[in-house]
Amino acid sequence: MRPMRLDMAGFTVFRDETTVDFTDADFFALVGPTGSGKSTVLDAICFALYGTVPRWGGARGLANALAPSATEARVRLVFESGGARYVATRVVRRDGRGNVKTANAGLQLMPAGFDVTKLDTGLSPEDLGEVVAGTPAEMDEAVLEAVGLPYEQFTSCVVLPQGQFADFLHAKPATRQQILVNLLGLGVYEEVQKKATARAAQAEARLETVDQLLGGLTEVDDAALEAATAQVDRLRELAGAVAAAVPELDAARATALQARAALAALDADLAVLGAVRAPAGVAEVARAVTAARADADAAASAVALAEEREEKLRGELAAAGDESALRLQLKAYADREKLAGEAEAVRAALAVAGAEHDAAVRALAEARAAAERAEEELAAAFRAHEEAKATDQAVALRAHLADGDACPVCEQVVATVPAVPAGSAVARAVAAGKAARAASEAARRLVQERDAAARDLERVLVQARARQDQLDDRLAELDAQLTGAATAEALRDRLAEHARLRRSLEEAGGAVRAGRESARTARGAVDAAEQRLRAAWRAFDAARDGLARFGPPAADREDVAAAWTTLTDWAGAEAEQRRAERAGRVTAVAEAEGVAAAATERIASLFAAAGLPAADDPVRAAAVAVERAEADRRQLVQRREQAAGLREQRAGHEREAQVARALAGHLRANNFERWLLAEALDLLVDGASGILRDLSGGQYDLVHDKGEFFVVDHHDAGLRRGVRTLSGGETFQASLALALALSEQLAGMSTTAASLESIVLDEGFGTLDAATLDTVAATLESLAARGDRMVGVVTHVPALAERIPVRFEVRKDARSARVERTGR
Repeated sequence: MRPMRLDMAGFTVFRDETTVDFTDADFFALVGPTGSGKSTVLDAICFALYGTVPRWGGARGLANALAPSATEARVRLVFESGGARYVATRVVRRDGRGNVKTANAGLQLMPAGFDVTKLDTGLSPEDLGEVVAGTPAEMDEAVLEAVGLPYEQFTSCVVLPQGQFADFLHAKPATRQQILVNLLGLGVYEEVQKKATARAAQAEARLETVDQLLGGLTEVDDAALEAATAQVDRLRELAGAVAAAVPELDAARATALQARAALAALDADLAVLGAVRAPAGVAEVARAVTAARADADAAASAVALAEEREEKLRGELAAAGDESALRLQLKAYADREKLAGEAEAVRAALAVAGAEHDAAVRALAEARAAAERAEEELAAAFRAHEEAKATDQAVALRAHLADGDACPVCEQVVATVPAVPAGSAVARAVAAGKAARAASEAARRLVQERDAAARDLERVLVQARARQDQLDDRLAELDAQLTGAATAEALRDRLAEHARLRRSLEEAGGAVRAGRESARTARGAVDAAEQRLRAAWRAFDAARDGLARFGPPAADREDVAAAWTTLTDWAGAEAEQRRAERAGRVTAVAEAEGVAAAATERIASLFAAAGLPAADDPVRAAAVAVERAEADRRQLVQRREQAAGLREQRAGHEREAQVARALAGHLRANNFERWLLAEALDLLVDGASGILRDLSGGQYDLVHDKGEFFVVDHHDAGLRRGVRTLSGGETFQASLALALALSEQLAGMSTTAASLESIVLDEGFGTLDAATLDTVAATLESLAARGDRMVGVVTHVPALAERIPVRFEVRKDARSARVERTGR
């Protein structure tokens, strides 16, 4: 797997959209301060492919993919593997409840020669190529097939993250063996063994099927073939004999058919002639027509007389004058008489109303005079009350004076104080005032009552005068209308004559309608009678037309009964003549059927001799029997050929099953795979040992024994000790040596598309001294110079970074991290 381009947005520290282009970066370094996001670039590569990152602790750490406060993270990786180019995409979103889930995941196989720079133009997903996986579940299998490594082995051999750099060095033998199996594609031999076993089972199943088919192909020997050939010959002889006998049978049957047809034709003629019968009541049909026509003529005459009388009465009624005008004049007389009486009553009422109105006016004047007097008396009482109050005040002052005191009003000395009068003048004045007020109010009420009465009488008087004027006007109109009119008695006589004429006209109209109804009934009777007559002639014509081939006699078209008599007599004579011919035709039919029966018996004996049942169509039956015999013979030949082919197939299936079983047996033992793994591990350890010797300044060699790794310490008399006893820096050197050797030698050892086309190291360069660092740099440069794989390192050691041609500088500010490419 070789990364080509990485796009990130909202992924951990890369909040903004960030692109890392690895297209021509065969040897690169990710540099930058601690915590700037260098390792996050490798995390994005792992996440795009496998959906998780080593330092997240598994898929449960998915929330770590989102940048702080971000709701969505997108990662897209374009990579090459096995000569094909893919694009892997993953999208993570946080929903409204804070849950983080993978919203989209997909892997697409890009078209050959696709320019990755076109991704900057905003291509739709459909433009990126064939969809290999479209869901997270599909991604697992699709990425494993494309990359060739599961997640754990990818992070041990391709992208070696912090803290896991030495996993391959310290792995258990079984785990390390499985990694080599996947990397070298040794699983192909297990697949070959499985396919060989399956192929052997299939061959044995086909062999069993062929045996079953051969078991069903019985009676296909030479004797069966000779018997089938003899049967075909016998049936061909039968077909020839039947073909020779059938013409005689056909001729006999034709003669019998003609005889039966002649007899049937004679019987049909007898049936037709015997069916000639005159309809019942045909003689009465003509008489009924004559009677109906006479009744219709009488009814028509009655209608004409009734219509003539009706027309005469209409003329008399028209000459009697306009009945409506007469009624209007007579109504005018009645209205005038009624209105004259009403006018007289209105004049009398008007006189009485005038007298009552005059009396009411006089009473109103008297009431108004009395009211005025009561008002004057009330005013006088008021004045008396005021005077009484002054008198009572003086009396009140007087009560406190003594002779010779000064008057409190005029301040003069009162020689003698007058005596105080008995009672109060104000009380007397108040009583007189109340009486005067009561009289005044009574007088006002009386005025109001008499005024209302006078107005009511005046309205009545006005209404009576208006009604009198109306009646006088209407009487004048009626007088003008009756000027020159006849008397009321004369008018009533003329109206009585009108009523008599109308009654007579209604009676005449009823007579006309009754006559017309009788005429319609009579015409209906005529039509019915004529219809029966026409039906009788139609029946006669139909019967005569049915006898046209016999030449019936001419008919009298004036008398249907006579025509029927002539026809029935002629038909009886014709039938009697044909009955005399019938006995000869019956004898001819019997003789022809006997000849046909003899021919049929001879053909039936031919079929019986051949062991076949008789058939209605002997020629066809014989031909079918020949065809069946020939078909049986052909089927027998085919079965013989099929049996020969199946025997050849059986031999081939038997050989194929033996070869497949032998191959499966050889590959079933693990010695072959174990030997291949041992050889691969020897090559890997030899290469890693040489690299480790250079890195350690000749101190260490790497060896293995039964799958475990050891180092030989040449500075300690060649002591062999386990790799877990190495210090941190020494462990890094040994792990780096294994990683570089694995990357260098895998291409030559692998049998599959799974190859380490790239290696990215994210571990411990800061622990190396200058000499070892120089050796590591030279080793990496030599590995990258071959051009068959990509080499990348993550470091913040300037001395190492400066020796690497392509550098991706990672910087981080308060908002987002960013990547900038420097170097060549």
